[in-house]
Amino acid sequence: MAVIDESPPATAVRGACAVPPLDATDRDRLLRGAHHDPHAVLGAHPVPHGVRLWCLRPGATAVSVVLDGLVWELHDEGDGLFSGGIPVRGPKPYRLRVHYPEAVVEVDDPYRFLPTLGELDLHLISEGRHEELWTALGAHVGEHEGVQGTRFTVWAPNAVGVRLCGDFCHWDGTAFPMRSLGSSGVWELFVPGLGEGAMYKFEITRGDGSRTQRADPMARRTQTPPATASVVTCGHHDWGDARWMEHRADRPAHAAPMSVYEVHIGSWRPGSTYRDLAKELTDYVSELGFTHVELMPVAEHPFGGSWGYQVTGFYAPTARFGSPDDFKYLIDTLHQAGIGVLLDWVPGHFPRDDWALAAFDGRPLYEPQDPRRAEHPDWGTLVFDYGRKEVRNFLVANATYWCEEFHIDGLRVDAVASMLYLDYSRQEGEWSPNADGGRENLDAVAFLQEMNATVYRRCPGVITIAEESTAWDGVTRPTDSPSAAGLGGLGFGFKWNMGWSHDSLAYISHEPVHRKYHHDEMTFSMVYAYSENYILPLSHDEVVHGKRALVDKMPGDWWQQRADHRAYLAYMWAHPGKQLLFMGQEFAQGAEWSELEGPQWWVLEEEHPAHLEHRAIRHLVADLNHHYVATPALWEQDTSPSGFTWITADAADDNVFAFLRHDSDSGPLLAVFNFSPVVRHGYRLGVPPEAGEAWEEILNTDAARYGGSGVGNDGPRPRDPQAGHGFATSVTLSLPPLAALWLKPLGSA
Repeated sequence: MAVIDESPPATAVRGACAVPPLDATDRDRLLRGAHHDPHAVLGAHPVPHGVRLWCLRPGATAVSVVLDGLVWELHDEGDGLFSGGIPVRGPKPYRLRVHYPEAVVEVDDPYRFLPTLGELDLHLISEGRHEELWTALGAHVGEHEGVQGTRFTVWAPNAVGVRLCGDFCHWDGTAFPMRSLGSSGVWELFVPGLGEGAMYKFEITRGDGSRTQRADPMARRTQTPPATASVVTCGHHDWGDARWMEHRADRPAHAAPMSVYEVHIGSWRPGSTYRDLAKELTDYVSELGFTHVELMPVAEHPFGGSWGYQVTGFYAPTARFGSPDDFKYLIDTLHQAGIGVLLDWVPGHFPRDDWALAAFDGRPLYEPQDPRRAEHPDWGTLVFDYGRKEVRNFLVANATYWCEEFHIDGLRVDAVASMLYLDYSRQEGEWSPNADGGRENLDAVAFLQEMNATVYRRCPGVITIAEESTAWDGVTRPTDSPSAAGLGGLGFGFKWNMGWSHDSLAYISHEPVHRKYHHDEMTFSMVYAYSENYILPLSHDEVVHGKRALVDKMPGDWWQQRADHRAYLAYMWAHPGKQLLFMGQEFAQGAEWSELEGPQWWVLEEEHPAHLEHRAIRHLVADLNHHYVATPALWEQDTSPSGFTWITADAADDNVFAFLRHDSDSGPLLAVFNFSPVVRHGYRLGVPPEAGEAWEEILNTDAARYGGSGVGNDGPRPRDPQAGHGFATSVTLSLPPLAALWLKPLGSA
């Protein structure tokens, strides 16, 4: 857009010919924002002796057409409409010179351009099969017919009219009506001269004539909340993680180490930006040895207290911490340090904000029309209409978008159970069965299967993880495999083992004297350990809303709490399944998490009286990760029963558990846990004779450097010929109080 300081010389201006008045219906629809094809009225159109031109420029005092070096002044038709006939042959590029009281601007006319969206794009959108939907819809800067500008497209099939508004027009969309592209439900407008950084919304005219301004559902950048506009953006980040991306799929994820550090970006280091975190978080996670970080939702959300689980901008990283390129920089830095990035993804529901997705174009669009299915009773939000192909496409493409555009390595899908069941949190009479009379949401099942199949096909090395809290059969089985419900597997790579979390946390919260009565809460997980591919989560959900911090769940005095905390973490790391630990629990912070404060970093400072005790536990977590990654027995056969052998699962009176973990080549790892507060000297455990002549301790959570009492087993423990626990040989150990031991055969790798 060019701003001209003064009007051109009078001799250069000619008067355009008068043209017939605009059809009253067209005029009314244009001014009301209810015209489906403004390009048929506005712009230049051939007539017998040249072209007829109409433009809509509210607030202008005069408009002229600049064409072939001449300036033709248009007639003021009132209401911001200007018209005229110009004696030229054939369509020619022209510009509009618009006079406002405060300035004169020269612009290309948006209504002289052909549609910018191709037939293939429209076909795929209509079929719900556009796997790169973000390249077709939304705002895209580029060149069209030799002119730089931005293409705006939005899906709003129920709208009677759509106009573009933004900071470039004082949020008055009158001058920028969009055209409907046939039966696709897509509306489009190319705005010359508009580029990166422009703020915009879509002004939608509903069937009843009312209007609403909506943020772009496909916006790739937003204003910083509480502001709600969408922002035109371009990507400029130059990725440096080629080696990571090239080798990400070298080894199947279920047969590789995965130790996950869960992070809430907004509170991990309050005040930090994406670029700050690129150094701070990468250094910290590298020091502790986690293989992955999992980021709680980063897609744009209006209310910080939702922790990101009520999303309004599904395609935009939250602007609270920087730009989309800044977020890419964070991921790139983590990758270059050898750390994978998992992202919390929330396709289960969305909030009711009247500037976002709810009743987007005047009627339920992204949500089901049946209010019994649209309402989410737990969170006061709306559920997606998984049966509508365009909505399903919006979500499936969103999953691949994060993986392809931001190099995300895995999606943890939130609240899967709430999607799978029509009666989830609903009473009798508040839901209707599916076509087969069941309570399964067949549309949601089909969506999840399509999403998983698409992500795994398009993005090698990416994994999907279900937060699914029920006994749904086949969550991590392929979509074409049989399942109990006859619906096939859901196709996830992993599932959170929330049963393990519930049972083991219940056990560890009991006083040691009572634990023998709850022994099965620690052993039951092995009954179903191989029914799915599991991740063991000690997530944010376990340390909020009065549940207390992890160490605070433990009984006894501070020494006993820390001892239990250390032993429990070692149990988690040794148990079949990958593991996830929420921030702050790696150093046993004493308060439950608050998104306003984040981790209690000050307990690690020298001024804090217990700083050495908290640092010792963090040191243990680093050692757990070091031994874990270096010990294939702890992860190579996580999904195979051959990777695990109980030694003793029934020593309830002793509060002792012992098992072996196996890999495919080298010797096993022996994990022993004494969840009683007494030392058990001379404790005999059966071991396989072929494992070696002696066993050596590689980890002892009671070691003095971890804040323990220092009880342990110095030097190798020889194998005895005495049988025990079904094995021909055994080993005698000293079991420290409230502690875990990891041992390997002497000389093994």
